[in-house]
Amino acid sequence: MSIHYANVIHQYNALTKPRVIQLIVFCALIGMVLAIPGWPSQDAWIHILLACLGIWLVAGAAAAFNCLVEKTLDAKMRRTAWRPTARGELSDAQALCFSAVLCSLGSLILYVFVNPLTMWLTFATFIGYAVVYTLILKPLTPQNIVIGGASGAMPPLLGWAAITGDVGSPALILFLIIFLWTPPHFWALALYRVEDYRKSGLPMLPVTHGNQFTRVQILLYTILLMAACLMPFVIGMSSWLYLVVALVLSAGFIGYAIALLRNYSDELARKTFRFSLIHLSALFAALLVDHYLF
Repeated sequence: MSIHYANVIHQYNALTKPRVIQLIVFCALIGMVLAIPGWPSQDAWIHILLACLGIWLVAGAAAAFNCLVEKTLDAKMRRTAWRPTARGELSDAQALCFSAVLCSLGSLILYVFVNPLTMWLTFATFIGYAVVYTLILKPLTPQNIVIGGASGAMPPLLGWAAITGDVGSPALILFLIIFLWTPPHFWALALYRVEDYRKSGLPMLPVTHGNQFTRVQILLYTILLMAACLMPFVIGMSSWLYLVVALVLSAGFIGYAIALLRNYSDELARKTFRFSLIHLSALFAALLVDHYLF
C-alpha cells in the first residue's frame, strides 16, 4: 500500500514539472532579495519563504493544467509521453482538481501573507500560461514562444512585487532578460525535437519555417539578449562582477548560436539548449552574489 501511495505522490509531483518550477522559484527569489537593500531580516526571510511557497503552488497548478490540456499531444512526443496524464495514470478530474487546489492555496497564501498585487500578478501569469499560451497561442502560431514568453518571464517581477508592493524598473529589466532568453532556449530544443513537434501538429518555428530560418532567429535573439543582460550594469543595479559574468555568458550563447548557423547538428542544438539553462541560472546567481558583495 505504501508503494502505491508513493507512486501516486510521484505522479502528482510530475504534473508540476519540478525542474521548471525550481527555475521559476529561483528567479522569483532573486527578484525578492534584489529588492531588499542589505541582508534580509528574520521577518523578511519569513515573508520571502511564504512568497516562494505561494508562487511555487500557483506555478505548479499552471503546469498541471498544461499537462491536462496537452495530454493528447504529450502522448505523441517522446519528450513528454511519460507524463501521468499522457499515460492515463491520472484522470482528467484528478489533474483538474489538483491544479485547482494548488492554485487556490497558492493564491490564498500570496493574498493573505504577501500582498494582493503579487497574488493578482501570479494569477495573471497562471492564466497567461495555462490558457492564453497553451490553448490559444501554442496551437495557432509559430510565434507562440515569443508571445507566450511573457508568462515565463514574470517570476522576478513577482518576486520584486512581493517585497516592494509595486513593479519597479529593475524588475522590468529582469523580465526583459527572461523574455528575450525564452525564444532561443526553446527553439534550440525544437530544432533537435522537430520530428516530435511535426507529429504533434504544433506550428513550432522549425516545422513552419525550417531549420535554417530558426537558426538565424536564434542568433538574432541571443544578440538582443546580450544587450538586455548589460542593462543591470548600465542602470547601476549591479557592478563589474556581474558585468564580467554577463559578458562571458552572453558571448558563450552567441558562440553556440553562430556554431549552429554554420554547421548544424542535433547534438550541437542539444548542447545549445543545455547551455541556455546554465546561462540563465548563472546570470541570476551572479546578480545575487554581486548584490551582496558590492
